[in-house]
Amino acid sequence: MKVKVIGIGGIGCQLLLTLCRYLNYTQESLRGAVITLVDGDSFEPANSSRQAFVRPGNKASSAASLLSEMFPSLAIRAEGVYINPKNCYSILQEGDIVFLCVDNFQTRHLVSERCQDLENVLLISGGNELEDGNIQVYLRRDREDLTLPLANEFHPEIEEPADKHPEELGCAEAVESIPQLLFTNNAVATAMLNAFYQYVATGNIEYDEVYVDIRTNQFRPVMRR
Repeated sequence: MKVKVIGIGGIGCQLLLTLCRYLNYTQESLRGAVITLVDGDSFEPANSSRQAFVRPGNKASSAASLLSEMFPSLAIRAEGVYINPKNCYSILQEGDIVFLCVDNFQTRHLVSERCQDLENVLLISGGNELEDGNIQVYLRRDREDLTLPLANEFHPEIEEPADKHPEELGCAEAVESIPQLLFTNNAVATAMLNAFYQYVATGNIEYDEVYVDIRTNQFRPVMRR
């Protein structure tokens, strides 16, 4: 199994520990999984309230080092770069399972388009605001879309993104972000992992999206197709 986790921030950190524990201990057939962490950003002390890391530095490299010590049966690799139009073809490959944990619409659009070029791929994307969020699931098998790609009529913000790619942001712009809450990060990561579990257990996923609201404690799946 080839797993790519893009974005090692609030959602990515919450997702990775549970994902690696499941792959390392739950099923023997999954213990040889190769997990590639992709992020060009760095951990900073200000991230401590929502993101797990041992020392400051590149997020992908730091997280890969920590998780490799905790889960020796897994091959955990780091790509300390932002995914962009030049490297997405080498990073995202046929048969990948992709967890997209970014808050950038340009990146979501790029990854969605690349996955649409592949014959077989599972893409699970998650994002949130302060107390709510959503995940999108794109399952493509034998060149057929079984669910909607991320860039679709219901998400014009992804279909025609107006924001900048992370590599284009200045320092001041990079600091500014939507306020985040650890509990919401965790709820969205849980919804992403639930979708992954259904895929592992059945080979299918029966919804395009899941909406999450931590105030009402709701997880609401939606089938768009």
